[in-house]
Amino acid sequence: MNTTTVSRWRNLGIIAHVDAGKTTLTERLLWKTGAIHRTGEVHDGAATTDFNPIEQDRGITIGAAAVQTRWTPQGQAEHRLTVIDTPGHIDFAIEVERSLRVLDGAVAVFSAVDGVQPQSETVWRQARRHGVPLIAFANKMDRVGASLELVLAQMRDKLDAVPWPLGHALGAESELHGWVDYVAREIVLWDAADVMSRRPWSAEEAREYEPLRQRLVEAVADHDDELAQAYLEARAIDAGALKAALRRGTLSGAGTPVLGGSAFKNKGVETLLDAIVDYLPSPLDRPWVRAESEHGEVALAPDAAGPLAALVFKIAHQEHGALSFVRLYSGTLRVGDTVWASRRGKPQRVGRLVVVQANRGRDVEVAYAGEIVAVQGWKDAVSGETLSGSDRKLVLDAIQAQPAVLSWRLTAAKAGDLIRLGQGLASLAQEDPSFRVGSDQDTGETLVWGMGELHLDVMVERLRQEWNVEVRTGSPRVAYQETPSRAVTRVEGKLSKQNGGSGQFARVLIDVEPREDGGFEFVDRTTGGVVPRNFVSATEKGLRAALTEGPRGYPVVGLTVSLVDGETHAVDSSELAFQRAAGEALKAALALSGTTLLEPVMALVVDTPAGNVGDVVGDLQRRSGRVVAIDDKGTRADVSARAPLAQLSGYTTALRSLTQGRASASVVFNGYEAARDA
Repeated sequence: MNTTTVSRWRNLGIIAHVDAGKTTLTERLLWKTGAIHRTGEVHDGAATTDFNPIEQDRGITIGAAAVQTRWTPQGQAEHRLTVIDTPGHIDFAIEVERSLRVLDGAVAVFSAVDGVQPQSETVWRQARRHGVPLIAFANKMDRVGASLELVLAQMRDKLDAVPWPLGHALGAESELHGWVDYVAREIVLWDAADVMSRRPWSAEEAREYEPLRQRLVEAVADHDDELAQAYLEARAIDAGALKAALRRGTLSGAGTPVLGGSAFKNKGVETLLDAIVDYLPSPLDRPWVRAESEHGEVALAPDAAGPLAALVFKIAHQEHGALSFVRLYSGTLRVGDTVWASRRGKPQRVGRLVVVQANRGRDVEVAYAGEIVAVQGWKDAVSGETLSGSDRKLVLDAIQAQPAVLSWRLTAAKAGDLIRLGQGLASLAQEDPSFRVGSDQDTGETLVWGMGELHLDVMVERLRQEWNVEVRTGSPRVAYQETPSRAVTRVEGKLSKQNGGSGQFARVLIDVEPREDGGFEFVDRTTGGVVPRNFVSATEKGLRAALTEGPRGYPVVGLTVSLVDGETHAVDSSELAFQRAAGEALKAALALSGTTLLEPVMALVVDTPAGNVGDVVGDLQRRSGRVVAIDDKGTRADVSARAPLAQLSGYTTALRSLTQGRASASVVFNGYEAARDA
């Protein structure tokens, strides 16, 4: 491989709120690039990337799907695009999280009718947290009420973004037929046969559109010194110079190029493909990845000749076996190689490598730094683990999953299905880090934890379809947490079993302080080596283990624990003894401080007819909700509110009944707050 080849690769995701048109857009990208020969529609269950039967039945994306295609912009070399179509529903946020963790860029899709919707905000902030450069596509420009200006304004207000519109539409709503390209000074036309044509601006058009182009140049120059210098010196700024500045600004995160069109009507797809090539990064444009080695932290260039460093970011079980999706950051991976798997702590042989095309695969013999491939056949792979050479073991940052917020009780309808139920649950938990399986300590019943009712409902449906297990579900349980109510100091934890022979002895003194961010921090404040280093580590391990259950029976969060003193015995002290003493100390500290019960609170945006606003607000207040804003949209209104998850069981059905089916709600996880009845 050489840098010229890698510079023509684009690894990108399609991200958006549910029903903004991500999957339809992905389908059109594949069609326009020749990867498929006819388009399938989401509402018919025929889209390439929605291949799961549950996705086809429900008309939504529930799993991120990877496809690969090629595109050659006019006057440029062929580029290879690896595209991941992600879900838009908050219940499947882990799919977006782990995709953005490994992708180099993304296209944020917005509905030109609805603007920036709640989950649009969530995925945008996820992308920004990972430093992923973005371009935006205002979809559904052919719909009644569509407005590019609405999208631009809400990007500024809701996302704190700097949008750079690269043009504007010709024709409104059903009359949409073209695009004014500010960068190239061209008119893009879409005819009834979905054929795109370009022509330069006429003299009259230039007089009308040049001031708009100048406004774009000035906006980009505010964030680019090279373009600003050319502008101040009154030099001619051609398409090449403006594209280069836009690319620099996009890669640095200074701004976001914005295009528009209608994916369903095949309008604006080619201009978006050109923008993906022009403005989104190749693997060479991304910062070097950092990894932990036996000798400390190292920075790894995207170099095929470098040491192997690859991240297993997704596991899927398909017809031909388990697939472990892998992003290579450094080095080369070949069929027949033996690699070190960090989570499993053992070497693994690569028996088969495939490039995934939705639910199909194409075998390859080798993969290089910057590529996304899948290893087929690993039954015990772990999502988030690092693959590296056995002679140079490396560990990349793991993928962080949000804590589950809701649980259901599950039982097999038939006693003979218990084994298959256990196998199915283990397989689903292996695939999805946000899905957790446990048991009720009092009743022994199986509990499954997930991100919401839809998430758990889909998992139950998968058990039925993929594992042929009929299950009964019990009443939902909310994932409460608890946090210390006040600070306590010098709380003792002691283990002393010294009755002759080998004994156990450890004594620790800890301080506990609440913290606002919901995290946990351990601080060693001992001096003079009163607690040896290995016992300090054991103390932290014991404290973390004790966080799983507080006085109220829920996980403990939001505290700083300081080890302030301790005592050891020359013979009887051990790491296990200090783990147990630390757990006892934390238990005693929480009993002294008392704990505050925390409950998950959801952010709702209810789109309702204006005449039903009072009913909607009243119902939310009865559910212990609080209204934060009401956005008047003429005959309709958006009611923004916060409400405890425990009060939202069956809310969608109740809302439909309340408004005769004319209102809809978007619900996303907002955070944990003190429970009002605690």
